Amino acid sequence: MSLIIDVHTHMYPPSYVQLLKKRSTVPYIRDVPGTEVSRLIILPDDDDDSKPPNARGRPLGPDYWDLQRKIDFMDAHEIDISVLSLANPWLDFLPATEAASLAREINRDLDASCAKYPGRLFAFGALPLSGGVNVIQQEIERLKHLSHMRGVVIGTSALGKGLDDPSMNPVWKSLESTDTLIFLHPHYGLPVSVFGPRSGEYGHVLPLALGFPLETTIAITRMYLSGAFDRFPRLQVLLAHSGGTLPFLAGRIESCIAHDGHLDACASRPRRSLWDVLKSNIYLDAVIYSEVGFKTAMEASGAERLMFGTDHPFFPPLNLDESKWLSVTLNKRAVSEAITEDNTKVQAVLAGNASRILKLTIQ
Repeated sequence: MSLIIDVHTHMYPPSYVQLLKKRSTVPYIRDVPGTEVSRLIILPDDDDDSKPPNARGRPLGPDYWDLQRKIDFMDAHEIDISVLSLANPWLDFLPATEAASLAREINRDLDASCAKYPGRLFAFGALPLSGGVNVIQQEIERLKHLSHMRGVVIGTSALGKGLDDPSMNPVWKSLESTDTLIFLHPHYGLPVSVFGPRSGEYGHVLPLALGFPLETTIAITRMYLSGAFDRFPRLQVLLAHSGGTLPFLAGRIESCIAHDGHLDACASRPRRSLWDVLKSNIYLDAVIYSEVGFKTAMEASGAERLMFGTDHPFFPPLNLDESKWLSVTLNKRAVSEAITEDNTKVQAVLAGNASRILKLTIQ
């Protein structure tokens, strides 16, 4: 039987749920008339009483916070190990004075949750990005002493100005020096205006299918253009959703760089190629849902740098009676149909790569 490790799976620990329930502005959890469960409102555009109740945020069922439901999901889909991460919006919204203490509490909760199922659960810690560089560096160091932590998860805004912000340099240095993997995940998407006046008729399809991947692509490209991977050549970044559109657009990005006179005139030293960064500094999850997309990701970074993921508990079946999630089935199928000649590569993407990269012991 093939082993499976899920590196892209989210959870809101109880302390985080309580934090959101106490809030009255985005992000927060609210009861919406006309719905059976509370709604998770994490984007300003969802906080609109003129929208139908089922279009405001997401229903917050027990799959988001119940640890046993996570294990049940893993068992139903034959997943041996999951690497949990706090889902967006993480801790980005916290006042600076509260960031450090709440990061410690939530990361402690995640680590304790993993300890309840030895060998099956690990986690990416959350950083108090609103607390300032010193606070962030302290939490990076502290996370190394929590036995189930295997990296950190961050969003694309970083300290508020994006991943190309020079103020991030001390954070990149700390992450590099501690060999801490960064799981980069989108949240903010694109301005609603780009989706047109009828976007509300299409549910969440445009922001999720296009907004999130393009957000990731823009963020990591800005980080690359800023020279972060030249200054910190050992940084390791895992990109959600197979890197957005980066594998497909890397050649175009390289061509634009090669033909940009302003960028060439301002360059202080030679820049590593984006292809080199993709194969040396960037990992991709396999949350891509199709053989075509998976092949592109594999060609860009190499099969040895791809790791399976599910994005649970997002994208549940519309029919609640279905025990198997289509999203998981599609991601598994994409791997097996893209790699038909070498089962060892399939097993590497499903489990072996994650085991090696994240130092996971398979029992």
